[in-house]
Formats: sequence, C-alpha cells, structure tokens
Amino acid sequence: MDKEDFEFAAKITRLANRGAKKAQEENHRLGLPNVYSIEGKIVYVYPNGTIKAK
Repeated sequence: MDKEDFEFAAKITRLANRGAKKAQEENHRLGLPNVYSIEGKIVYVYPNGTIKAK
C-alpha cells in the first residue's frame, strides 16, 4: 500500500467513524439504545448508561 492509498483509507475511516458517532448520538437523543455485538452477544446501551446483554 503506498502513501496515497493509506491516506485515502484513513480519510474514509475518519468519515465512517464520524457518521457512526453522529448516528449513536441521534439514537440517544431520541431515547433509543445503541445496539452492538460484542463477542457474539447482543448488547444494548441505553441513553441513561444502562447496559443490557441478551
């Protein structure tokens, strides 16, 4: 991978992370949990900080 490819990949990663963070913030603003898969388990993180695993 040359320098230009690395810089492009880094830029795309920054943009994707920014979009994900914005979506997470919007979910919490709407009172919705963010849902993740951690080690194969579904985890809900609620706006009040409560974490529940299924």
